Amino acid sequence: MRIKLMSLLVIVNLITMTALAQSKEETAVAAAVESLKQAMISGERAALEKIADEKLSYGHSSGKIEDKAAFVEAIASGKSDFVSIDLTEQTISVSGDVAIVRHKLSAATNDGGNPGTVKLAILTIWKKSGKEWKLIARQAVKVV
Repeated sequence: MRIKLMSLLVIVNLITMTALAQSKEETAVAAAVESLKQAMISGERAALEKIADEKLSYGHSSGKIEDKAAFVEAIASGKSDFVSIDLTEQTISVSGDVAIVRHKLSAATNDGGNPGTVKLAILTIWKKSGKEWKLIARQAVKVV
């Protein structure tokens, strides 16, 4: 009876440790998503360059695709200007050093000095590089 109880405790402990480990990575990815959001609002070039992977593929809801340099330049120059961003319905799935994040984005914009709003469904892919999560891909679709 003692052996069965000990075995059960070991199994429960392993499951708990696994759940906590994933939870820790999901928390780190959520922090990276928040850093990206803040960098997009501030337009701070250094923050945008830090969060984006060198191989970034950034897809807009219009079908336009940007690499890292074009993404950073568009935001930092104010050509693409986010005044505020609200993320909802966020889900995060981590598998090893890759994370998939989905959320809804509602934003106030001021692209080229023209105020507007946007509502998008977003899929982002993150890759862990050392201790940091980097945005490697993003695709948006318009929400009607």
